[in-house]
Amino acid sequence: MNERIKRSTRSLAIAALGVVYGDIGTSPLYTVNTIFAGDSHAVPLSPAHIFGVLSLLFWSLMIVVSLKYVLFIMHADNRGEGGIMALMALVLRNGGKKAHYLMLLGLFGAALFYGDSVLTPAISVLSAIEGLGVASPTFTAYEVPLALIVLLSLFLVQKSGTGTVGRWFGPIMIVWFSVLAALGIYGISQAPRVMLALNPFYAVRFFINNPSMGFFSLGATVLALTGAEALYADMGHFGRRPVQRVWFFVVLPGLVLNYFGQGALLIRHPEAISNPFYLLSPHQLLYPLIALSTAATVIASQAVISGCYSITQQAIHLGYAPRMEVQHTSSEEIGQIYLPGVNWAQMWAVALLVLIFGSSARLAAAYGIAVTGTMLITTILAYFVVRDIWHWKLLPTLATVGLFLIVDSAYFSSNLFKVAQGGWIPLVLGCLIFLMMTTWKKGRRILNQHLGEDLMPLVQFATQAQGNLPTVPGTAIFMTQHLNSTPHALMHSVKHFKCLHERVVILKVEVRDEPHVSASERVQVTRVNDQFFRVLITFGFMDLTDLPGVLPLCTRQGLPLDAQSTSYVLGRETLIPQRSASMSLWREHLFITMFRNAGSAAAYFHIPPNRVVELGSQIAL
Repeated sequence: MNERIKRSTRSLAIAALGVVYGDIGTSPLYTVNTIFAGDSHAVPLSPAHIFGVLSLLFWSLMIVVSLKYVLFIMHADNRGEGGIMALMALVLRNGGKKAHYLMLLGLFGAALFYGDSVLTPAISVLSAIEGLGVASPTFTAYEVPLALIVLLSLFLVQKSGTGTVGRWFGPIMIVWFSVLAALGIYGISQAPRVMLALNPFYAVRFFINNPSMGFFSLGATVLALTGAEALYADMGHFGRRPVQRVWFFVVLPGLVLNYFGQGALLIRHPEAISNPFYLLSPHQLLYPLIALSTAATVIASQAVISGCYSITQQAIHLGYAPRMEVQHTSSEEIGQIYLPGVNWAQMWAVALLVLIFGSSARLAAAYGIAVTGTMLITTILAYFVVRDIWHWKLLPTLATVGLFLIVDSAYFSSNLFKVAQGGWIPLVLGCLIFLMMTTWKKGRRILNQHLGEDLMPLVQFATQAQGNLPTVPGTAIFMTQHLNSTPHALMHSVKHFKCLHERVVILKVEVRDEPHVSASERVQVTRVNDQFFRVLITFGFMDLTDLPGVLPLCTRQGLPLDAQSTSYVLGRETLIPQRSASMSLWREHLFITMFRNAGSAAAYFHIPPNRVVELGSQIAL
């Protein structure tokens, strides 16, 4: 048994290496170059500055990634699931009066993740392809077209699922981190004294001697931390322990060795700053390294693309986004999903960024805002977990979370000075997505209030209808948000068809603020009379919303349903804007546009199209 558990943990660790660490694992491609040659705030090259920056990189990895995420934040899980949406749902359970503000904060953090999911593929693949320019200046003109080809190919294969390709992610990343470590050791062997930079004294002296330079260098140093949020977000797929082990035994040593190897190279050859990662490699190994780097950056891109699908699905289930088409690409792994609308929107956004910026160095300025913003919000939400759920005392809470908050705030404030250089892109994108999320949530609440007005109590309708209307064979399921009231679709059905099915089911679907709901809690059936039944179906925000697959569970509670004789009657509302105190007119128009373009309930709940009847109505908001 112990041997089987070890094998399972080992296989999960390899899989986590491929999915979780792709983003942070490709940071050595561009981080050091950006720090010393990126923009107007670049750090001048000198041995003292190199030692200071290397020490800063090492201790940033230790404090932000090792301490904050791997050893602290990963314990703030929502029944095994991580990520900022899961953390927000966890905090809201005990939010009290501050719940509304915490919800808005969590939503904005999630919105910033979308900026990260667009920037990561662009900067990662571009930085890998730029190695061709190091190999031969002839290839420089082809870097952007080649990067576009690689990226577009990646988005085009998403519909086939990541299961097959994903099996190769782990082994490729093992090779990648081994190569990172080997290149680092090779560079360090040329200047071993660079290892003295492990001493935090060099980072402290760097800031004391150059306060403004040290502060602005954080805007580029944060590139070494990109992907830290993925450790937490993907925890539910692999478990806490495999992710932690891989970090300390594989990823952290590979990253540190490579950064120090690049530093050793720059001490000996300052001119190598043009591309210290590739110039660290022997020339004869350059082309294989470019191929491996491209594969690693594709894996890094895949991780954030898949993460974007997952966070969108969570937002839909929690009521912050309209229904979209969700395709499940694996019959074995529920987490492997594909959202066509999100995929194509990402693809065009990434292609546009590559064409506008044209190089990884120029994209780096836009990258830090999204990363540091999400990190800062995660820390703030974690404070409320520690105080309200873990019940820590104030002093240890401030000592622990306060340290992370100071570091995150320093990184975020440093990146604010890069807004004009491209940092506005993730901010604008995040604000737009945040606006749409909050508008959708508020609009749905207003719409549900309208739908709940002037409805006849279900018990009264069922009593009057039974025996007074002709019946037809079969079962009719009417979906609603109000189990105790008669749905509009049912009233319209009786008005038009002057009859009822022999069995009428009033069905409501709820999504809890927890990842998964067990089968024993999934269905609750209440009999109104011999003809009418109420059914409440509950999903977790990461469960598959498959209604036909769940309805057989009703049999255990005295409501046998035959799929072939069951019809689903859905309401189809047409919304009309009007001035009201509930929501401004422009937001009403935005909500109506989103509502009109939302996916159908039939597709979202996996209802066979030939079993669906839709009845329309007009509603003035």
